[in-house]
Amino acid sequence: MTKEKEKQKKKLMDENGIRTDGRRWDELRPLKIEVGILKNADGSAQIEWGKNKIIAAVYGPKEMHPKHLELADRAVLKCRYHMAPFSVDERKNPAPSRREIEISKVIREALQPALFLEDYPRTAIQVYVEILQSDGGSRVAGITAASLALADAGINMRDLVVGCAVGKVEGKIVLDLNDTEDKEGSGDMPYAFMPNLNQVTLLQMDGLFTHDEFKEALELAKVGGLKVYKLQREALLKKYFSGGGPETSTTSAELMEEA
Repeated sequence: MTKEKEKQKKKLMDENGIRTDGRRWDELRPLKIEVGILKNADGSAQIEWGKNKIIAAVYGPKEMHPKHLELADRAVLKCRYHMAPFSVDERKNPAPSRREIEISKVIREALQPALFLEDYPRTAIQVYVEILQSDGGSRVAGITAASLALADAGINMRDLVVGCAVGKVEGKIVLDLNDTEDKEGSGDMPYAFMPNLNQVTLLQMDGLFTHDEFKEALELAKVGGLKVYKLQREALLKKYFSGGGPETSTTSAELMEEA
């Protein structure tokens, strides 16, 4: 019975190299970015990446509470990643899970190298990443949105941070895993970096990769990340230099052709 089930199991990539959602191995999902969508936040951004829908908000720099946690020479960066109960197929407990606590730490450590925290001593900068709908790759999409929200808040930055995931599906290295590929594929590698400085701020890996597969995945993540970085910059430029308001957005109808 087990062998029969394996045969009946739908392949994640067909013999022509087409994935379950119709993409080829090196194509990104459709991507839409909006900056400045929340009036009450100092900075905010929304990203729709495939079926992911994510909002990031930044508050600060503001006075640190409790006071004994403040640092005399720099700001404290706080990050909270949270998945809404309705963001997944089966209702999620609204209380923070171990995974959410871990990803909150991962996002903070991915964003921190890009910020001039020493410019804001004795303060706190709070970053909130809310997942409204999840479809694989939410941590790199959250990092991408949070980076834009920090820029929108006017926080001094060395560069924007862009995230992009790669993985292994049916023995092939592919770009930008969707939820099915993330769960059923044989490898996953979230990656974030600062393109202008060529510095990596996040590199995680699940699964088994050979040395050559790892190098191929790393290169593919950079190529995909640069496409996302272009959309990040366009979203900011349209808001601040083209008379655009909070509704300004950038869609990626051409991403499939560029990949």
